[in-house]
Amino acid sequence: MPVLSLAPAVSLLAAFQRVSPVRPLRTLLRTTGEKFNPPRLHAHAPSVRRAQDAVVGRGDAGLHQFATVLREAGRGRTPTIVLGGFVPDSTEQVFLLRRFFLRFGDLYYLNYPRHGFSLDLICAQLDDLVEELTAAGRPPVIFSVSFGGGVLLEWLRRAKAAGRSAPLAGAVLVSPVACVDDIVDPARPKPATLLGRALKPYLGAAGAIREEAVEKSRTIFTRMFEAGAQNKATLRMLMTRAELARLYEGVMGTIRGITADGARERVQALRQMLAPTAYFSQALLPLTEAPALVLYAEKEDAVLDPGSPTRFGLETAGRAYFPQHRMQTVSTPFGTPVQHASLIFHVFDFLPPITAFYQRLKPGRANAAA
Repeated sequence: MPVLSLAPAVSLLAAFQRVSPVRPLRTLLRTTGEKFNPPRLHAHAPSVRRAQDAVVGRGDAGLHQFATVLREAGRGRTPTIVLGGFVPDSTEQVFLLRRFFLRFGDLYYLNYPRHGFSLDLICAQLDDLVEELTAAGRPPVIFSVSFGGGVLLEWLRRAKAAGRSAPLAGAVLVSPVACVDDIVDPARPKPATLLGRALKPYLGAAGAIREEAVEKSRTIFTRMFEAGAQNKATLRMLMTRAELARLYEGVMGTIRGITADGARERVQALRQMLAPTAYFSQALLPLTEAPALVLYAEKEDAVLDPGSPTRFGLETAGRAYFPQHRMQTVSTPFGTPVQHASLIFHVFDFLPPITAFYQRLKPGRANAAA
């Protein structure tokens, strides 16, 4: 008797779920929820400040370099801390994912300062926030995007090097950028990526940045965002016109608001980060025993250099860094290819692996660094 395969039916069902009416229905439910229960963000006053006060007390950072921490109350016991990329802010980075996160617990957005940046201080703020949440029996997931993935890796590396635990419920890295070589190949005379061309003027600058260079980088970041926004059919399935206007203004406000010093210090922080391949040793690995999810987009070439050492390290030896490690390339058979960290325009493609990851987590359970 022949064996019947369900694969064609499953593939057909999956394809059907990527188009209407499923997507418009989800969007209708989400936008209705937004109307009757709009976001309520509050500035978070930390109850633990030891690490950040120590950094400022030593003179290693100034008050203008503090990240703004916003909190939105959720229902579960697994909070999420969001670390965004260079732009936009974390609040816009997960614009269409926030209701998903709130099902599991409180949501904390770390929005980087626009007039400066200190890697020491952001790591200290993470130290204190994770300690505060863990002490309350609610170890968090850190959800990082692009440059935020580099911040997360650097924070974990520093904790391990100092012999401290970094208790987490989980870690998510979406299109992580963890060192300059992820964007610009030092052996090439010209950057191969659009983002590399935006950041190149900052890489050799020790002092002030010329306004023309700042404006050029603003133009490139704007172009990258607007390239995703060109797909009108997708946008109609994702957001209402009012939501799109709000998102656009938020993203453009961030791009316009970052000063030359703020941009330069963000790039300097990237230069301070070590590529994961540089600390491939038993002394520093694994970084954490917490479950980890690493997601790359099918089309990363506008941002990631083909020789990205972070991608190479995580793809070839991911379990050395994260023993409970899952890696996936996010793609779509419909519409435009999934771009670097495209959590807005390809949210339906990112949701399945993110949902599966969160559903496997055990609420209130922390996994310390090894």
